[in-house]
Amino acid sequence: MQIKDIMTPPVTIDKSERLGHAHDQMEKYGLRRLLVTNNGKLGGIITMRQIARVLGARKSLGMPASSLHVAAATLDAVIKVLPEMDVDDAMVLLKKTSVLVAMEGDKILGWVRPREVLGAVNIDGQASDAMRIPLTANPNDRLVHARRMILDRDVGRLPVVDCGRLVGIITERDIAKSLRAFRDLNDTASKQHARISNLLVSDVMTRDVKSVHAEDPLTEVKRIILTENRGGLPVLNQKDELVGMITRRSLIDYIVRT
Repeated sequence: MQIKDIMTPPVTIDKSERLGHAHDQMEKYGLRRLLVTNNGKLGGIITMRQIARVLGARKSLGMPASSLHVAAATLDAVIKVLPEMDVDDAMVLLKKTSVLVAMEGDKILGWVRPREVLGAVNIDGQASDAMRIPLTANPNDRLVHARRMILDRDVGRLPVVDCGRLVGIITERDIAKSLRAFRDLNDTASKQHARISNLLVSDVMTRDVKSVHAEDPLTEVKRIILTENRGGLPVLNQKDELVGMITRRSLIDYIVRT
């Protein structure tokens, strides 16, 4: 099986567009990234995590998302591949990046993300085989602390644990959405900083958490992730205690290892 057999049309945005529009497009299509173009040519990628990074930066406080450009949050590092690349080789590359862009010269043919690969391959085992040790947050943590953990540790979400029990989850999407809301109030930079600094994880987190158990088959985990468009799921033991986190990327890692 080759890249061209599983690639899908990417959603693109020009680097001159506003950051708020990029965020709206991600929300509209249920995406965490867009390809950035410059005069129709590939110019990079913008992710929900980068939006959370830029909207939380001190230097841009006081500026609404509508006044910031996509270029301010664009990452240049995009891996370009040929459409004839084997999917097994693509999985190895996807351990290091979130998207591969199939190109023919300067023409963008399609993109391949972990979800396209997972939809095309079989997977055996149980959730405990592919889970990772989770980084967690507490409901009373400051939102800025959770944001810093997500950015520094390169994760898309943090299970929220209180007294040993899973009570929620906070994602880069939750953080970007809340930061944008405060930005769009058009307060002064000092007021925005004060408001954002006082936000708690419990103010932003999703409380209705979908989770799986360690002994659940990976076929079922994959089904939930793909059909419900979830980037990751907390993994619980038989006592409903958090023991791991399973993501699209960790599933890819597991397939490559086995």
